Amino acid sequence: MKRHGILNSHISKVLTDLGHTDMVVIADCGLPIPAGVERIDLALELGTPSFVDVVRIVADDMAVEEVTLASEIKEANPVALEAVTKLDVPQDYVSHEAFKELTKQAKVIIRTGEATPYANVILHAGVIF
Repeated sequence: MKRHGILNSHISKVLTDLGHTDMVVIADCGLPIPAGVERIDLALELGTPSFVDVVRIVADDMAVEEVTLASEIKEANPVALEAVTKLDVPQDYVSHEAFKELTKQAKVIIRTGEATPYANVILHAGVIF
């Protein structure tokens, strides 16, 4: 059994297999998941687990060089935006529609129980050297 890091074996495997610039999406429970993109569904009930918790835990175990967010998050969800800002990596903003198009290229979408607007982020994998 692992002593540190993510215990979820599916998430741990995805992070281990990432290459530079691969994308991992952490999503609220309402984001549509495109056909053909792997889904890891963590949602237990509305709000659990939270977007903030999942972002913090995944980003702590992943080399993140940049994030992409829907520009609508700035006005609609300052709590989720603050959680992503704490990662201290460059942020790129696109429209929510463009964000949904980008998710088609993701290695995985991790679905949380979050039920607040625009609580979605694309984490772009960096390198550890």
